[in-house]
Amino acid sequence: MKDKKEVWRAVKFTLFSASAGIIEMVSFALLNELTSWSYWPCYLIALVLSVLWNFTLNRKFTFRSANNVPLAMLKVALYYAVFTPVSTILGNFLAEKLLWNEYVVTILNMVLNFVTEYLYDTFVVFRGTIDTNDLAQKEQKKSAES
Repeated sequence: MKDKKEVWRAVKFTLFSASAGIIEMVSFALLNELTSWSYWPCYLIALVLSVLWNFTLNRKFTFRSANNVPLAMLKVALYYAVFTPVSTILGNFLAEKLLWNEYVVTILNMVLNFVTEYLYDTFVVFRGTIDTNDLAQKEQKKSAES
């Protein structure tokens, strides 16, 4: 039962991350194609938009956490305080200096972000508070009544 629940959690994280990825790619493409900006501001703005979307959905529906929202956001901000400069500098180097395709670089950053954020959310941000929100409590109550 627990394994099935964790597989479903990973599937939900993947689906919400895919939706955040769509937001990131569309906003990146719009900024990249409609402005004369270099890689990094386009990437950074797109990343922030996707992070806000992804955090909100995953906190409520994937991890179903009732933890302190500002504390959880602070933990996510700490993750991004490391991930963002590293991925921005690396992405800018690959796109501007090595002339890699900007979309390939962005997709590589998204894959790296997907894997590392799932692990960080599971073992740091929501550790000890997974399945504690109202949705999880209702489901547990239904299971107990059955």
